Amino acid sequence: MSDSLLGRLEQKIENKILGRDPLPLSYPRRKTRAVKVGPVTIGGGHLVVVQSMITEETRNVEGCVAQIIAMADAGCEIVRVTTPTLAEAYKLGEIQAEVRRRGYGVPLVADVHHQGSDIAVAVARFVDKVRINPGLFVFRKPRGRADEYTPAEVAEELAAIEESLLPVITVCKERDIAMRIGVNHGSLAERLTVMYGDTPEGMVESALEYLKICEKHDYRNLVISLKASRVPIMLAANRLMVRRMDELGMDYPLHLGVTEAGDGEYARIKSTAGIGTLLAEGIGDTIRVSLSEDPINEIPACYDILQALGLRKTKVEFIACPSCGRTKFELTSVLRKVKAATNHLVGLDIAVMGCIVNGPGEMADADYGYVGKGGGVITLYRGRTPVKNVPQEVSVDELVALIKSDGRWMDPPGGTAVPASPFAKELAVVG
Repeated sequence: MSDSLLGRLEQKIENKILGRDPLPLSYPRRKTRAVKVGPVTIGGGHLVVVQSMITEETRNVEGCVAQIIAMADAGCEIVRVTTPTLAEAYKLGEIQAEVRRRGYGVPLVADVHHQGSDIAVAVARFVDKVRINPGLFVFRKPRGRADEYTPAEVAEELAAIEESLLPVITVCKERDIAMRIGVNHGSLAERLTVMYGDTPEGMVESALEYLKICEKHDYRNLVISLKASRVPIMLAANRLMVRRMDELGMDYPLHLGVTEAGDGEYARIKSTAGIGTLLAEGIGDTIRVSLSEDPINEIPACYDILQALGLRKTKVEFIACPSCGRTKFELTSVLRKVKAATNHLVGLDIAVMGCIVNGPGEMADADYGYVGKGGGVITLYRGRTPVKNVPQEVSVDELVALIKSDGRWMDPPGGTAVPASPFAKELAVVG
């Protein structure tokens, strides 16, 4: 037996004895309870839900209604609205009534922060979900305290939280609606920063305090979020939250997001690094990409993350090589032409590859392939099988003809190559 084979065998035996599993190739989704938010379900094995938040002032009823409808049309599945005062809470009631009158059932979430008990009770009477921030819900102005809290002081603060939270729990239970316990790294209560530091552990303990109060009163229609503007903090907090919930026998779904991510390309990369990493580990049931832009721009970013991970499919998956000296045509312009002709065929995987050296192998999972053969000739593939060679000047038309001959073509809405709603015909998911 070779040394390398013997070494691998010894490693397998050691892993077996120590109960260690080899590195998994993929992670199953974490099992959670199902939480209903209006007609949408978060967790429980359902699709990862896409949500966002409007930016209009809540007092501007017509503006809020218009923005909510625009976001719903773009594919947003849950919309959050800020309610900083009781006046705004009642305006949200008007907003919801008008959204429903116009035929939209998208769930609305009231965002409640400072000293929020009365506001949360008011909005819980009509919205689909209430979000509270544990660091601000029973607000204590920071005093720069550094000395440890006594057990009596901790008990006093927990009693104050329970007193404020219980009326909200009561209404949520009566209406059977959900609550999100939404912890932000930047707004932890001073008591928790003294006890745990400005750490992921403090974030997790903040959420657990509220969870335990809710469970004490037999209320479990809950979603949890732990957000930070720094990706490593957000990752650590959510991983620790999962571990602590497992230890405590809790199965609440998680809402993922990197808060205050900024704008532009970097904000999207930063959000993907946090949200995508956890989703790839099987953690997360609903997501928001927080951008300092029009919130409607958040929706395609969310769906792109989910499609990249195989969790949802909302558009054509185009596979294309980066091009090199072997490429037999001007790949960039050809890819644009292929996309323009086929990007409404939601559910298909289409590959555009520059040459036959790596092309057929790299595109093996595609439904259709367009591969440069040389000499102005393109080879069209169905899956792994070459179908025919065609002149490059008619190659895109021939690709369309091949798709049509297989019965997989549909005319683009309105006679254009771009669908009116990119998520309207979403194919369901990989489980």
